Amino acid sequence: MSTDNFEMPQYVIDRIMNKRGRLHVFDALQPEKTALVVIDMQNAFVKGKVKADTALAIMPNINQLAATLRELGGHVAWVQLQAGDADGNSIAQLYHKYFFSEQGAEAHRSSLTPGEWGYDICEELDVQDGDIRAWKSRHSAFVPGHGDLHEKLQAAGIENLLIGGTVTNFCCETTGRDAMMLDYRAVMVSDCNAARFPEDHAAGLTTFFQSFGDVYTADEVTQVLKKGKELQAST
Repeated sequence: MSTDNFEMPQYVIDRIMNKRGRLHVFDALQPEKTALVVIDMQNAFVKGKVKADTALAIMPNINQLAATLRELGGHVAWVQLQAGDADGNSIAQLYHKYFFSEQGAEAHRSSLTPGEWGYDICEELDVQDGDIRAWKSRHSAFVPGHGDLHEKLQAAGIENLLIGGTVTNFCCETTGRDAMMLDYRAVMVSDCNAARFPEDHAAGLTTFFQSFGDVYTADEVTQVLKKGKELQAST
């Protein structure tokens, strides 16, 4: 798997070492209790008018990590943002009213309505029949009443989350923060996340790493999963 060019800044490393005395939060994760949660890798965000071009580059990494996790006995969850309903109404009215132009709000709503091309997960991604499928209507996938991810993860016995998708510093980081608040062990996978600008990508990862969870590359977190598998087998 390829990695991105992100490197954790030294000032963040120094702050973390002073705070907890070790760089990483989790050095072993049991695969059977782990899900790779892929956020908003939909046509609208990857290929459409609100696209993040960098999201194209992470798709092979997501597919490979998903395959590895399935082989180890874990789960993959695909989360799609819904912004409109079948009657043409916004289901994120405050967001559309205040954070977009009128034209931008309409484009966002219409492209992220189920049944539209923009709402669909990109065809390049390896979505399998046994994977978890979830929806959300807010940046975080864990806002009560605005999505169904938490309930599906709980039903599958999931305790550990690997977060990937687009964009790093909006929906991915927000979902990761809320995951930690719900007592999931959360990891942002740096080369399975994409933002529109390198500075945004770095901002999301550095903030998350300091108080909400771990940050690993896909290759690194694979070793963490394998260690968890080995520890489980030895007990």
